[in-house]
Amino acid sequence: MKTMIRIGAVAAASALALAACASAPEDEPTEETTTGAETSETAAPAEDVDFMACMVSDAGGFDDKSFNQSAYEGLERAVAELGITKAEAESTSDSDYGPNLEAQVAAGCDLIITVGFLLSQATVDSALANPDVSYAIIDDLADNDFDGTTDAPNIKPITFETDEAAFLAGYAAASASTTGTVGTFGGIEIPSVTIFMTGYQAGVEYYNEQNDADVQVLGMDSFSGDFDDQSQGTNITNGFLDQGADIVMPVAGPVGLGAASAIQSAGDAWLIGVDSDWTQTAPEYADIVFTSVLKNIGNSVFDTIESTVNDGFVADPYVGTLENEGVGVADFAEGTVSDDVIAALDEISAGIIAGDIEASGAAE
Repeated sequence: MKTMIRIGAVAAASALALAACASAPEDEPTEETTTGAETSETAAPAEDVDFMACMVSDAGGFDDKSFNQSAYEGLERAVAELGITKAEAESTSDSDYGPNLEAQVAAGCDLIITVGFLLSQATVDSALANPDVSYAIIDDLADNDFDGTTDAPNIKPITFETDEAAFLAGYAAASASTTGTVGTFGGIEIPSVTIFMTGYQAGVEYYNEQNDADVQVLGMDSFSGDFDDQSQGTNITNGFLDQGADIVMPVAGPVGLGAASAIQSAGDAWLIGVDSDWTQTAPEYADIVFTSVLKNIGNSVFDTIESTVNDGFVADPYVGTLENEGVGVADFAEGTVSDDVIAALDEISAGIIAGDIEASGAAE
């Protein structure tokens, strides 16, 4: 059985976000997540703040071990540290999005945060119908007419240049692969998914260029078709393993758990998690996690709520980067990445931040 430990070499070497930027709040949520707009309060500072932050999940739910869960942890942290109240609505299908948003508006929310591109149109519709309510959306620009601007002036996009962090993971994976073949696949072919994949591929290619290597990337055109069917993740990953891949990065939400199951059964391959640190959010697979490409959604949610509470709502997009620690990579599995590669990753991260190295993606 492979073993995994947490190593601090990268974080100690620099402040370039090569390790997790913030841990999840220590306390578990004190209220059950609901499908309506039921409000709950948690322990707060000495003075409560008259502000309600609200959140609507996509169909993956708040326990998806991915971006919904990370977003909800940011909301919980805001409740605990800022003294605000919260309301949440957990969606089970796309037909829930509109009604859940209506429930949040009716609950008197000061800021409504929606999680994921699937809620984009519903968020725009709700924002246009309620111009006095402030909204934020994670992983989407809310630009459904593709004219380059957000479709409602009261929506703040929260986006991430995850290609920057995925580039680092790709470079490290190429260095650690014993077969010379790695893989990746997505859930749905959308920018917030493909940005991971292109950054990962670019990192592998950069490793090849710098080290006269020929590591191959499988799956750049592979998509499971949704974020729910874990059997698709198992099937796609087994196909990669049959072709010799020994490190696979699924960018597919819960479908990635199917990939993890396949890798764990194989016993001689590694998984790269996405969005959150999978050694923490999917501990049953910690022994096969090579690293995770972190989209520090919890931090972005907390920061958005805090700035709105303190300074008022501003619709300018939040963009998470290596420089502002909005994205990063988690520690690597024991014995997989050499000190020389760690040092190279420091230099690469600095190069990406300086604009000297192109991570081959765009913030979405």
